[in-house]
Order: sequence, then C-alpha cells, then structure tokens
Amino acid sequence: MPQGAGDKLGSFMRDPYSVLGVPKSASADEVKKAFRKLAKKFHPDQNTGDPKAQEKFSEVSLAYEILGDDKKRAQFDRGEIDADGKPRGFEGFGAGGPFRRSGGAGGGNPFENFEFNMGGSPFGQGGGGGRGGFEASDFFDLFGGRGRGRQQNAQPQRGKDVEHTVTISLGDAVHGTSARVSLPTGKTLDVAVPAGIEDGKQIRLKGQGHPGPGHGPAGDAMITVKIARHPFFRVEGHDLRLDLPITLYEAVLGGKVQVPTLSGKVELTLPPGVTGGKTMRLRGKGLPAGDGKAAGDLLLTPRILMPDQPSAELEDLMRHWQTTRPYDPRKDLG
Repeated sequence: MPQGAGDKLGSFMRDPYSVLGVPKSASADEVKKAFRKLAKKFHPDQNTGDPKAQEKFSEVSLAYEILGDDKKRAQFDRGEIDADGKPRGFEGFGAGGPFRRSGGAGGGNPFENFEFNMGGSPFGQGGGGGRGGFEASDFFDLFGGRGRGRQQNAQPQRGKDVEHTVTISLGDAVHGTSARVSLPTGKTLDVAVPAGIEDGKQIRLKGQGHPGPGHGPAGDAMITVKIARHPFFRVEGHDLRLDLPITLYEAVLGGKVQVPTLSGKVELTLPPGVTGGKTMRLRGKGLPAGDGKAAGDLLLTPRILMPDQPSAELEDLMRHWQTTRPYDPRKDLG
C-alpha cells in the first residue's frame, strides 16, 4: 500500500463515537450536545478557506448521521453497518460464498484450507462438491484469469464504480462549495458542489473509480451529498423552521429581536402579548427554489424561556395572577 494510503482509508472509516468524543454509553442528549459543539467549532462559515475544518465538519456531521438516529446507532452497535452507514459484508469467502474454510489458519498455501461448496458444481466429483476435480486453474477462471487455456484473450472491461458520501453545511448547499473527498481507491479529490443542491443528490466523477481489467476504462466515483443537520434550522422543502427563544418580558411587552438567517441576522418586531408556539413568517428567507421561482420562507416559532435564576418577586406576582387572573391554555385539547 502506498505511503499515506492507510491514513486516508483509516480516516474514511473513523468510529463515530471517537469522532464526536463520546462513550458508547452516551445518551441521545449527550451525543446531540457533542455534535452541536463540534459543528459550531468547525462550521465552514467560521473557518473560511480552511479545507481541514471543512473535512472535520463533514466527518462530524457524518458521525451524527449515525449516532443521532436511534435505528442507525443500534445497527452500528450491532455491527450491521459501518461508519459510513453502509451495510457490512464480504463477498466470496464465508457461509454464503462458494468456499468454506475446512481447517485452521494453515501454512504456505493460501487455498489448502478451503473446500469447494457449490452443490452441483462441475468442479466437484459427481457434481456433489468437495475437493475432487477442482484445480488451481479453475479457481483463477472464476476471477477472470486464464486457467486451462481459457480466456487467453480477455477483453478489456470497465472498472467498478466507487461510492462516497460527503456532508456539507446548509449554507454551502445554498451557495455552492468545493468539498475535499478521500475515495476508497486512495485518491483525494476536490469536488465542486453546485449551489442549490438537494439532500441526497449524487455527483458523478467520470473515470475516478477502480481501473478496468485488461486496460479497460476506469469506473466512476459516485459522490452522494448529504446536508448536515443544522444546530438551529430545520429544512421543510424550501422553507426553514426556527425555534426562536424569547424572554418573558419580550413576550409580554413586545420589542425588537435579532433573528439569524442564512444570509445574516435580521431585525424582527415582536408584537406585545406574543404567544409561545404561534408561527411567524419571514418571506424569502428560506432556501432558493431555482428556475426563477421564489425562495422559501423562514418560519419562526417563539419559545418563551424563563430566567436562569429564580425570582421571589416573579413568583409572588404569578401567585397573585393565579388567584385573580386564572386562564386555561389547554382548554382546546378536550
């Protein structure tokens, strides 16, 4: 293996627990907090022009795709999927393949401890399997070799495609970006991600897959683009949703508050008596729709947060209200 290739492949399959810096016993909340902390630290908007930060952000986001999903986390813990979320498996040797190991580790011959296990295969005596009638040349026939003079003039074949997933930020999905990817072949490439790309879309890189047998053309690299979960925004089609924390006095008195958007902060005027849970809309502050269509909207849901420190004065006021101004906010629930 070329020098450095092992490092690339190692980072490609890093354990998501190690990436987020949490133990396997970590709760869902602990995983989420670790992700938010690292996503904020390595977010491309905070590290402009730093490709290493982009790679780290992609790695952190991919780890959270596994551990932030209860089903995927359980599958990973059981060994059913790898750190990229792909099913684990090894074709050829094993219970489902044409060979099974008959003894221990064995010595010099790498095939001496394998038996052929194909039922009615022409390689077994009497069509019943076993070692009789099977020669090394037959083994090489199975994998495109020459063996017994067959396939002496093998035709060039196209190489296999490779797949890789890259995770980008929500802002990069809107504006476009360049993402560095390390492929299973050992190649490292910078991939141009177009603006407005949707979550789960693939980019095909011609000729960047495995080389073709017999000097055939190389396969392609299929890059699946995932949009990372944003610490604050939730994507709903072309709209974005945001839970907007406000104080108790802002809810009662109203006022001007700063609201984050993908293009920077904007000022929003809260009317007096804002009810927590009621949705407000900022038009055109969502995701671009493309094809000349209007952009989506930013949907804001105020969430009233109480002060960190308890207040005897506030408690006395609320007791007075409980007695003199009672009301039932849950009356419509039946």
